[in-house]
Amino acid sequence: MFKPLSMRYISLKILTEDAASIAQLLADCGMFNPEITEQLPEQPGETYRNFFNQAQTRLHKITTCVSFAMPEIIPSQPATIEKLQETNEQLANLWLQLSELEEQLHQLNEQETILKRLLETLAIFQNLDIDLALFQNSTKFLNLHIGTVPVENLEQLREAIALADHLIDVFHRNEDIAYFVVAGPLTQQDKVKAILEHADFQTLAIPEQFHAHPQQVHSNLLNKQNQLKQEIESINNSIQKLASENKVILEQAYQTLNNAAAYAKLSETLRGQGRVALIEGWIPKTDVAKLEASLTEKLACPFVFTSRKPIPAEYPKVPSLTRHHPYLAPFATLVNNYGTPRYGEFDPTLLFTVTFIFMFGSMFGDVGHGALIAGAGWYWRTKFTPFFLTAGISSIIFGFLYGSIFGFEEVILPALWLSPIHNPNVMLEIALYWGCGFVLLATMITVVNRWREGNYVMALFNHTGIAGIFLYIGGFFAIKQWMQTDIFATDQQLAIGIPLLIILAYKWYENRMPLAERILVTLIEGLEAVINYLANTLSFLRVAAFSLNHAALAIAVFTLAGMMGTPADWLVIILGNLFIVVLEGAIVTIQVLRLEYYEGFSRFFSGDGREFKPLTSNIKRINKI
Repeated sequence: MFKPLSMRYISLKILTEDAASIAQLLADCGMFNPEITEQLPEQPGETYRNFFNQAQTRLHKITTCVSFAMPEIIPSQPATIEKLQETNEQLANLWLQLSELEEQLHQLNEQETILKRLLETLAIFQNLDIDLALFQNSTKFLNLHIGTVPVENLEQLREAIALADHLIDVFHRNEDIAYFVVAGPLTQQDKVKAILEHADFQTLAIPEQFHAHPQQVHSNLLNKQNQLKQEIESINNSIQKLASENKVILEQAYQTLNNAAAYAKLSETLRGQGRVALIEGWIPKTDVAKLEASLTEKLACPFVFTSRKPIPAEYPKVPSLTRHHPYLAPFATLVNNYGTPRYGEFDPTLLFTVTFIFMFGSMFGDVGHGALIAGAGWYWRTKFTPFFLTAGISSIIFGFLYGSIFGFEEVILPALWLSPIHNPNVMLEIALYWGCGFVLLATMITVVNRWREGNYVMALFNHTGIAGIFLYIGGFFAIKQWMQTDIFATDQQLAIGIPLLIILAYKWYENRMPLAERILVTLIEGLEAVINYLANTLSFLRVAAFSLNHAALAIAVFTLAGMMGTPADWLVIILGNLFIVVLEGAIVTIQVLRLEYYEGFSRFFSGDGREFKPLTSNIKRINKI
């Protein structure tokens, strides 16, 4: 519960011809994480894996092109290399036919897209009663221009063009741009060109397909579009017909690849020499005896099975497998967003769950708002439903303690404990004590982690070790006594000084560098340790701050409602409460995660562990090998 499952490294020496069946057995076990071993030079399953990868890639391409219902997998013997090769060739032939149709379909779809854009462009010219081909070729007598100007320049341009014996015809306009045609004698083309440039004229490019009257062009494009749709439909029918004719081949290929998946995956790590093959990897301690018994029962040929505990030097490479109650799954997801625990390291999922629930409820305590969150989690059933339910229930509990329901503080409900808005100093003091306990617990977990790793010196003397715990406790009571008595006595000085000197001595021992630099680094790291402890603790004041903020937002909503008058005041109250639930609920969640990650996890949780990835025979889980 509080650390990844204990692992064993197993070594399995077998006959090469038994490798496929053993791979299937290990995959069915579902608890074996294979590892590459370099003890033997050959890779017995390399050819098998290559056939599998090719066939799987082709099946994936085919099933993305055609609708194909995955058949139910029937457990059977692992696929032979001959069967796999045959499947690969069948899929290659099918993909060759399908890819030709897909290429044709792709080209037709591109043509259809171009036609749609041309029709959209043509809509601009629909009111223009002229052959568009005139604008694509120069004429002997007419000076023709087609383009756009800003709307604000249009009237001035119209007057100037008239003085140059030219006509202007606006055939389309929008809010900012006017589209028009200018026509007149060639003798005035230089003058007209200067006028147009002065008016910020932009020439409108006429697509080469527009070589007739707009109505005729529109009719031609629609005919072409209908023709393309028929061709596309014909190609799609051919594709579906091809898939239907080869349905049995596809189903058999899917079955074959699922039967081959376990050995294909295992072959990446499988090594051998001659007729002997070696399989190595990690398995939970609780499954070792069960696996060995299964091998003994199902294998007729001899094999050698050994297992051993991981040595401390291997811990960073040992995969981590954690098991939690399904209700903790969403909280485990949030933990995994930070990282995977190293093997042997403390698994913070349960601690994270408890502290997150407590802090969220205390910062967002309201019976009504909590009920909305819990109700939303119950209504929209997702994998995060337990998260919303728990957060909502925590908010409801603290809402009763605070006497708050939909922002009404001690109006509808009496406070079973205290109202944050009326007792801010008490809330700040409680938040400070909570922060001290949280930081102290995180440091204790760090000590346990370092001790498990065999790093005893760091566990004892570092600022995150036993010495750091004494520094923190001593500093807490020294500061508290000083604030109460205004005296910083010898015992207070010793409570801080002795553990700090031990930490400085450790830093001195740890830093191997020139004397002056060593002194400076030691002092800076010692000062940094003190500042970090102080900053980490003060960060938890936000627990009280947001409980006060929650009440203050409710007061702001009621103030606005009072200014509106009836009946609009109730609408403001309803909308204001929804605003608080959505916006502040999200902000509080982020703040709690920040406290968990940066004030907790960063102290004891490396997050750089290896995820346990068991061998599987399910092709869906190994689409890319």
